[in-house]
Amino acid sequence: MAPTPHSVLHDIFGYDSFRGPQQGIVEHVTAGGDALVLMPTGGGKSLCYQIPAIVRQQQGLGCSIVVSPLIALMHDQVGALHEAGVDAAFLNSSQSYEQAQEVEWRLQSGQITLLYVAPERLVTPRFLGLLDALYAQGQLALFAIDEAHCVSQWGHDFRPEYRQLALLHERYAGVPRIALTATADDLTRADMVQGLHLQNAQQFISSFDRPNIRYRIVEKKDAFAQLQRFIQHEHAGDAGVVYAQSRRRVEELAEKLQQSGIHALPYHAGLPPEVRAGNQHRFLREEGVVMVATIAFGMGIDKPDVRFVAHVDMPKNIESYYQETGRAGRDGLPAQAWMAYGLADVVNQRRMIDEGEAEQAFKAILRGKLDALLALAEATDCRRQRLLAYFGEASGPCGNCDNCLQPPALWDGTDAARKLLSTIYRVHQKSALTFGAGHIIDVLRGKDSDKVRQYGHESISTFGVGAQYSEAQLKAIMRQLLATGALGLHKVTSENSGHVFDTLTLTDASRAVLQGQVQVLLRESLAATRTRRPKATPANVAAQDLGPDAQARFINLKAWRSEVAKAHDLPAYVIFNDATLVGIAQRNPQTLADLHGISGIGAKKLEAYGAEVLRVIQPGTKL
Repeated sequence: MAPTPHSVLHDIFGYDSFRGPQQGIVEHVTAGGDALVLMPTGGGKSLCYQIPAIVRQQQGLGCSIVVSPLIALMHDQVGALHEAGVDAAFLNSSQSYEQAQEVEWRLQSGQITLLYVAPERLVTPRFLGLLDALYAQGQLALFAIDEAHCVSQWGHDFRPEYRQLALLHERYAGVPRIALTATADDLTRADMVQGLHLQNAQQFISSFDRPNIRYRIVEKKDAFAQLQRFIQHEHAGDAGVVYAQSRRRVEELAEKLQQSGIHALPYHAGLPPEVRAGNQHRFLREEGVVMVATIAFGMGIDKPDVRFVAHVDMPKNIESYYQETGRAGRDGLPAQAWMAYGLADVVNQRRMIDEGEAEQAFKAILRGKLDALLALAEATDCRRQRLLAYFGEASGPCGNCDNCLQPPALWDGTDAARKLLSTIYRVHQKSALTFGAGHIIDVLRGKDSDKVRQYGHESISTFGVGAQYSEAQLKAIMRQLLATGALGLHKVTSENSGHVFDTLTLTDASRAVLQGQVQVLLRESLAATRTRRPKATPANVAAQDLGPDAQARFINLKAWRSEVAKAHDLPAYVIFNDATLVGIAQRNPQTLADLHGISGIGAKKLEAYGAEVLRVIQPGTKL
């Protein structure tokens, strides 16, 4: 009987039904159509090309090529396919010449259903020669381009090699192509269509909503102390990712977390390759590891039980923020996206754009993307609603972000903003020199400092007129004025040291604030209001609703799964994910037939592990 997408979904992957738009995508691509797929992380993108590849191979149409940007992702996805009984392989720089030759021989002899390659390898003359031979024989079934946003110069992970993938359309006419990504605004989407020649592809755009992720953005006071409390109070023992901007900061945070008893590891491009690979291997295969990383870490990370993603430094745009936070909760269980954000973040991001070598038109787009993220950080309404609106999706208040759960107290900062802008104007008018945020705040609050007296700023008319405002409140105003463009940054070179630094300056948009035409509403500062400590996450959110007997079965199954995963050198979730273990623990199967139909148990896994699973869950079994 000819295979169908549904039979492959059930028999190989162990699922009874497709999720969301998966069925439409799979059927379209299986029939030979091109597709552009935007689906959030954890939405099941891989099945959208794996199932068509399997069906088309069994129809005699040959091998499917998957373009994947990361070696670690290739290894884990191929391992997962092997566990499901699918002939898959990869070609990458981790292999010896002999190993690569063997894969090429298997490819030519029709033994491979899915082959994973990096874009750099695909466009080499040697590999194109292999594809030419398959194409001539009618044995090239499908091209899947994963992380397709990398083709776009507007995307957050731009890789020039992806631009060369346009040759697939030109060289292998008639072979269907599916391009997939989790994050792309309209500009990036248009660039993907243009760069990959997908003008005639059917577009499948899923909801960007990840309702299981709780979004929280807090005012930065002491980033490490705030991060430490967040992990210890709410995510003790959980796997998580912490993003920081610099390599030095990554190493410092990882060391401090380790000293406080948190199992943390560093990851950045400056580490020796063997250390970097070893830390990533441990993160994927061990439980409860917190990876502290720059943005060099994350793309393609397929670990489903990451319970939190934390940012101690602000990303550069909403796409980056959404992509990075989307690595939490891929299993659909509760997870958190937490970010500490302060005035220095705004200044740093503005400086990086201004100091970049891009053309002014490109910088203007980058500033617009940054402004959208700043507006999200300063928002007093639903975070999720703003996030989804950025991607063109309308929604109502979510009930699962900090602003929905604990609506912030607001205060009218219009008067303070006018006084702040007036002080900036008068300080710069009085002195040929320019001054930073701290000095402006000192003048406005009437602080009698040596620097204030040195430049005679105690004599200007706005000295002390903002004494009733706290430093935190005035920094919040500066952040919002920077976010809306009513305050700008200007580069100044010190005559004494020659150092370049940023100073605040008025802009054309400052006039409306100064004239009282714009209202400045702000959330109360953390210094002015005490927030409730969020409820701690259960030790294992997957099993929190199980009864005592089922909990015991779940614990035994996790211990057994860990042993099997180590023996196979695979992440534990590749053997069975937590949801499958919960299903087994709940059902308490007594026979192999009882295991049939539990989500995530296909025919190959039932054959390979069924008897062991039944042994493990028997009363009295201890592992």
